[in-house]
Amino acid sequence: MKIRALRRTALLAGVATTAIVLAGCAGGGGDTGDGGDADGAQTLTLATFNDMGYSDELLAEFTEETGIEVVHNKAATSNDARANFFQKLGKGGLADVEAVEVDWFTEMMKYSDLVVPVPDDLKGRWLDWKEAAATDANGNLVAYGTDMGPQSICYRADLFEAAGLPTDREEVAQLFPTWDAFFQVGADYVEKTGTPFIDSTNSVLQGLVNQLELAYEDPDGTIIAAENPDIRAAYDEVVDKAIPISAFPGQWSDDWYAAMAGGEFAAMLCPPWMHGIIAGEAPDVAGWDIANAFPEGGGNWGGSYLVVPADGKNTEAAQQLADWLTAPENQIKAFENAGTFPSQIEAQDSEAVTSYTNEYFNGAPTGQIGIDRANAITVSTYKGADYFKYHDALQNAITRVFDGLEDKETAWETWQTEISSF
Repeated sequence: MKIRALRRTALLAGVATTAIVLAGCAGGGGDTGDGGDADGAQTLTLATFNDMGYSDELLAEFTEETGIEVVHNKAATSNDARANFFQKLGKGGLADVEAVEVDWFTEMMKYSDLVVPVPDDLKGRWLDWKEAAATDANGNLVAYGTDMGPQSICYRADLFEAAGLPTDREEVAQLFPTWDAFFQVGADYVEKTGTPFIDSTNSVLQGLVNQLELAYEDPDGTIIAAENPDIRAAYDEVVDKAIPISAFPGQWSDDWYAAMAGGEFAAMLCPPWMHGIIAGEAPDVAGWDIANAFPEGGGNWGGSYLVVPADGKNTEAAQQLADWLTAPENQIKAFENAGTFPSQIEAQDSEAVTSYTNEYFNGAPTGQIGIDRANAITVSTYKGADYFKYHDALQNAITRVFDGLEDKETAWETWQTEISSF
């Protein structure tokens, strides 16, 4: 199999901490002042966000194998993790192993000298593009790839049936060949039911932008955000067509979580890491399914890396943990835990992934769907060092329109004024 293309049970509000401690484990050589506990057992900290599939049970396996305990801190969102990461990078206070999300990964690469390189013998574990993005100007691979996010469509078959839409996943897949078709289905659904079709307006922006070669910056560093006609076209489509069919402007709010279980919307743009979020937030809902489709072919949303801060006190053991978590066999377990689709070649080729079905999603073949959706991706959006700032500001502009605080043109002009100061 060749992948051309190139997170998460429930999300937690704030930061959650889980300590994995197994009695009787051999000490790892640490002490209480240097990453150890009172009994002399070495302890590592792992900082992630949302749900990357690193369950208590999976981390307990690492502890059992190594004698090293893991304290897992999970930020509620990628934005929270980013703020903490850049506030502390190079200054002390970061976890021994930190997760970095793809939308701000290039920003992190500006400081690649502040993280420990990946050992050379691990090179070749990941897809070429995943490794290339994490290789600095000196040829050092500086991050351990975790997942990728080939998009599909998750939908409530029961709500589709009530609206007179097909429910079979192969028939549903035929509904969404283009964005125009997607928006038309959504508009028809809203007209018939009086309820929103899709969960979030800004998820549509994400889907559209991730199909562009260039968004806010050129690879040579030239800022094109305000003048890029493709960004203006995406903004127009989202404001004119996505806002009228959306339940919320953005994701991750308490109301968004509640609506997922309450049946307040019928569909979501759905990278594999979203599967665990849906199942975790709506465990008693029997209607969710997945269509092997995405408007205009394919798109990648999300995917992360693990890095080891160079000023950590346990860098050697931290490399061991990052290596272990991103080994193919453990990325398969993370995929089974939370749907995080592996970026490792061996994991993608494994029968455990290719034959995997998800009982929660009506037995959908999520492994094969992930492979097919990855193969449908033909564009890798260039995300420069400032991508996150421009994109976050544009999302905020769309939110102001959604909330009625500004009209379409005023919000666009406000965005342009804001980004001129970046």
